[in-house]
Amino acid sequence: MSQSVIEFQRVTKSYFRDEQEVPVLRNFSLSIPSGKFLAVMGPSGSGKTTILNLIAGLDRPTQGTVHAAGIEVSRQRESDLARWRARHIGFVFQFYNLIPVLTAAENVELPLLLSPLTKRERVKHVQAALGLVGLSDRIHHYPRQLSGGQEQRVGIARAIVSDPTILLADEPTGNLDRDAAQAVMVLLSRLHLELNKTIVMVTHDPRAAEYAQEILHLDKGKVT
Repeated sequence: MSQSVIEFQRVTKSYFRDEQEVPVLRNFSLSIPSGKFLAVMGPSGSGKTTILNLIAGLDRPTQGTVHAAGIEVSRQRESDLARWRARHIGFVFQFYNLIPVLTAAENVELPLLLSPLTKRERVKHVQAALGLVGLSDRIHHYPRQLSGGQEQRVGIARAIVSDPTILLADEPTGNLDRDAAQAVMVLLSRLHLELNKTIVMVTHDPRAAEYAQEILHLDKGKVT
């Protein structure tokens, strides 16, 4: 059994609406071994995206601890978290989050601007990432010149360009037609199988979830 790269220990997460406490996760524990492809499903408000935010240190638990990629995420300073995130976390978003005035290559290069790599080294990493997602011929195209599926593949290239420990995908097929969604899921599956990437994916799409090794169903902050 691979060593756990993500560990939730008795995590409760609540938000406050006015003065009313709204619990999202309740006494939640989860261990994800290195190299696992996990899909998280459940109705809106069940805590799916909160799990991603806690792994990445974008949110902190109300109670309990979250460990990821060698640190206790829930106890780090924000400045330390930013450096850790740049090295260990890759994000894939539903709406791509590409910058319209930058080319595909420039969008993919963005995470590397925080690294000590030279410009020449960054270019090599960008070319390799775009080649891996099948977009070597679109390297100088702007987002408006790409299809939705191609934009999402640029987003995946940006997520993997720094060779992160963990990929977090939030509804990666939610804005795509069926064919483009399937192409994106085949790509994520390849990253898992060929590069042994640890992937945690939130999805409403059962067809997308089928590509994962395991599906976690949440309801009202608990595993069902």
